[in-house]
This record gives sequence, C-alpha cells and structure tokens, in this order.
Amino acid sequence: MSGNKTAPTDVAPSDFLQTVSPARRQSDALVLLDLFERASGYPPVMWGPSIIGFGQYHHRYDSGREGDFLATGFSPRKANLVLYIMPGYQDYSAILARLGKHRLGKSCLYINKLDDIDLTVLEELIQTGLSDLNTRWPVHPT
Repeated sequence: MSGNKTAPTDVAPSDFLQTVSPARRQSDALVLLDLFERASGYPPVMWGPSIIGFGQYHHRYDSGREGDFLATGFSPRKANLVLYIMPGYQDYSAILARLGKHRLGKSCLYINKLDDIDLTVLEELIQTGLSDLNTRWPVHPT
C-alpha cells in the first residue's frame, strides 16, 4: 500500500506566495489564502512544492490503497488558479451555476482570475465540499 506523493511540508505558505508571479496571480492567491482559511477553519499548510492545503483526511479505498490528503486548498499555477474543493463524487452543479467563469477537473476547479467568479459562492462551495468530504472521511487539522 502506497500513500500519496503529495504530502505536507515545512515551507510556510506565506514564503511560497512571495515567489508567485505575475503580481496579479500573487494578489489573487493572497485573497484565496484568507478565504480558504476563513471558510475551512483550518490553518494553511504547504502540500508539496505548490499546493496550499487546509485540513486533511485519511482515505482507504476498497482496493487497499490508502493515504492522507489535503481536505481543500489551491495552487496558483501559471495558467490558472487550481482549486481543490470538491470530493469528486458529488454533484455541485447548482452551486457551480452561480460561481462564474470556471472549468472543472475530477476534483478540482480551474479559474483564470478571481474577478471572473463570485467569492461568496466560492466560500459556499468550499464549505459544502468539506462538509460532504467529512461525511465520508473525517476531516481534521494537518
């Protein structure tokens, strides 16, 4: 049984965010840092070199694979802001319809810039995703 390759690190999220460019991506990431911390109730922790996570959970699949992973978080990538907010097995189409311009992956959301979305709806989505995840696998601080 192998765990996840992406794991918590000792790097301070604030130090990582100082390296993000361009300036617009960095300022959006700082807004997300505050929003995710407020919405989740968990302090930020770096997961790997570029993901800021909030809370974590331990998963065990029927296949026997298990590990720990961030409960929610984001990464300010060059092409997009990548938000890890959905457990991947729920239908959030009603909330997403109100969010604004975005693209979906299996368990992530891609946003070009925060001006494209409604931050109040994003906060609702983060909280809903965490609540749903917690019913399947308990979420706790990292």
